[in-house]
Amino acid sequence: MKKLLFASLLAIPLISCNSSGDNPEEAPAAFEEFFSALAEQCGNAYPGGLTLEPEGDEMLTGTELLIVHFRECDDDQLKMPFHIELEEEDDWDRSRTWIFTKHDDGLEIRHDHRMRDGSEDDFTMYGGFSVDEGTALRQEFKSVERTEETGIFRGWRIEIVPGERYTYGTIRGDEWSWRVDFDLTEPMDEVPPAPWGHE
Repeated sequence: MKKLLFASLLAIPLISCNSSGDNPEEAPAAFEEFFSALAEQCGNAYPGGLTLEPEGDEMLTGTELLIVHFRECDDDQLKMPFHIELEEEDDWDRSRTWIFTKHDDGLEIRHDHRMRDGSEDDFTMYGGFSVDEGTALRQEFKSVERTEETGIFRGWRIEIVPGERYTYGTIRGDEWSWRVDFDLTEPMDEVPPAPWGHE
């Protein structure tokens, strides 16, 4: 009986040491998982199209081909050009690049707009930081300026469902106001050329 009790007492500190010594790494935050899901597409380009556009917005017709290219990736930043087919001109608008930057406490999105000669557009590098925790599939970013101007939350909502779709859009309150979707089921055979200003 004494031998059994002694063995039991010896086992207690051993179990305690093992459980405290393992210290498994903390699970990544939702924004980190989201960033990783984007980064997994690196090097690939995918076709897409317009899903929703406010009445009176004439940026897109809804019939042109759109392409997102996960072009430049490192541990903390992704650069994703957004190419727009110009049907009537038999040409492409390669002026826009979405830039996602990972910080210690969240993500940041910026919009790099360029002229055809590569110079910066007058309206460029606008964006904002992620809000709330989000999920591994969805992150929302607040435009402080637009929100203060209207008193209603305004910004961007980005979603990615690996192997299915990538969605970029603007939001007003909880609703989409503008949205484009890209098909991630199969990458394009050829990637587009560099966006303007990023050759």
